[in-house]
Amino acid sequence: MNRNSLRTVFLMTLAAVLFMLVGQILGGSTGLVIAFIFAMGMNFFSYWKSDKMVLRMYNAEPVDQRSHPALYNMIEELARKADLPMPAVYIIPQNQPNAFATGRNPKNAAVAVTEGIMQALNEDELRAVIAHELAHIQNRDILTQTIVTTVVSALTMLAQFAYFIPIGGSDRGSNPLVALIVLITAPIAASMLQAAISRTREYEADRVGAEICGQPNQLASALQRIEKAAQQIPMNVSDTAMRSTSHMFPVNPFSGGSFMSLFSTHPETEDRVERLMHMQRTGEYLFE
Repeated sequence: MNRNSLRTVFLMTLAAVLFMLVGQILGGSTGLVIAFIFAMGMNFFSYWKSDKMVLRMYNAEPVDQRSHPALYNMIEELARKADLPMPAVYIIPQNQPNAFATGRNPKNAAVAVTEGIMQALNEDELRAVIAHELAHIQNRDILTQTIVTTVVSALTMLAQFAYFIPIGGSDRGSNPLVALIVLITAPIAASMLQAAISRTREYEADRVGAEICGQPNQLASALQRIEKAAQQIPMNVSDTAMRSTSHMFPVNPFSGGSFMSLFSTHPETEDRVERLMHMQRTGEYLFE
């Protein structure tokens, strides 16, 4: 089992343990059993269906070579350079320029781009962003990223649901104060999980993406443009999507000062640009 597979198994196990812990605190032994069943169902759904859930969150529409030949051909060419199967291609009806990749493995992957990114970036910049997303597929980041989305969504939902049920359950060992603390900290823990999963992977995807497209400077330019646009053009999605998917994009689409920005899911764009420009000059990417 490779490192990414181990990381995915660890994440799914951690999610199950967290749910069982919260279930026991909120509902005693009955809550523990319910949480266990829910966690098993969530893990099954995460592996097989979470990519479809993310695409639905953004109302992404599938496209093909006939409907969008330039975009399709660009992704096909870059996928060939990356030695990857051709991913499914989706367009997101959003004005903010951004993109993400999802799926459980390279054979079942998808790349989604917003309408805004096709208008805001030039061809070389767009190629670089798509190469960055293909790097996530090549590095097998996409399953872990997509599972994180499901876990964060579920933790947030559980915290909200707990407001409508008696805190502490009926078991003698239940502690209402501990339960209240869990309700407050669950969304924070979810945000910290996103940050821990995403930050180092963005550096590696920048490096591999720059190698795929052959133009580190164009990826650097694209990241700067996307960051600026994210502060000016809102991403019109549900609160659930906003909380749970920010780590999937090359630049946080919700960087306009929300509560989630306290736990940044991405390295500083300025730092990423400096590393990419160093790679442009020297051919080497600096991780330190």
